[in-house]
Amino acid sequence: MPSPAVLAAEAALAARDPVMARLIAAAGPCTVRPRARGTHFESLARAIVHQQLAGRAAAAIHARFVTAMPGRRVTPEAVLAVPEAGLRAAGLSAAKAAAIRDLALATTDGRVALHRIGRLDDEAVVEELSRVRGVGRWTAEMFLLFQLGRPDVWPVGDLGVRRGYARAYGLPAAPTPGELAAAGERFRPHRSVAAWYCWRAVDTVLPG
Repeated sequence: MPSPAVLAAEAALAARDPVMARLIAAAGPCTVRPRARGTHFESLARAIVHQQLAGRAAAAIHARFVTAMPGRRVTPEAVLAVPEAGLRAAGLSAAKAAAIRDLALATTDGRVALHRIGRLDDEAVVEELSRVRGVGRWTAEMFLLFQLGRPDVWPVGDLGVRRGYARAYGLPAAPTPGELAAAGERFRPHRSVAAWYCWRAVDTVLPG
C-alpha cells in the first residue's frame, strides 16, 4: 500500500497533467519506497552492480557478488577481504570491482560518512558519493530515490526514464537530459513518483 505522501503525490500529478493521470490509472499505485532492509553500503554496492545493466542480468550478478562475501554479508570489511579476482569471478567488470572496493575504502577511512549522509540535502549527497571512484550522479540519484526515499529526484540521465517519458507523451525519440530536466519542472516537488511512472511506461499498455 502506498504511503500517504505517495498517494498525495499521485493525486497532485494527475490533477496537473492529463498524460500522467492516464499513466497512473494504467500502471496502478506507485510502489517506490525506501528499501525495508539493507544498509546504505549494501544499497550503494547494489547500485554499482546495476550500472548499465538490464534488471535480470544485474540481479544475477548481484546474487553472485553477495555469495562471494564472507558470511554472505555485504559490508566494507567483507568486500576488502575478497581479492579483486574474487569480485571479477562473480561477474563484476574490472571497473565495478574497483568501484566497490573504493567504496569500501572510502567508508572505512572516513572519506565518505555514510552514517550521516541521510542528514544531507540531495545535492550534498550527490557530491559526497561522487568522491567514490565509479560513482556518479546516476548512482547517487538511485541511492536518493530508493534508499533515502527522497521525494523530488528526477534522474534525467536514466535511459529508462527518458524512454518512458517519450512513450507516455508520444515523442518520436527519447528527450535529451536537458530537455527532460526542463520538462520535469512541472512535476516538482513529486519528481520521484513521476520518474517511477516513466519507468512503468516502458512496460505498461497505455489507453489510446
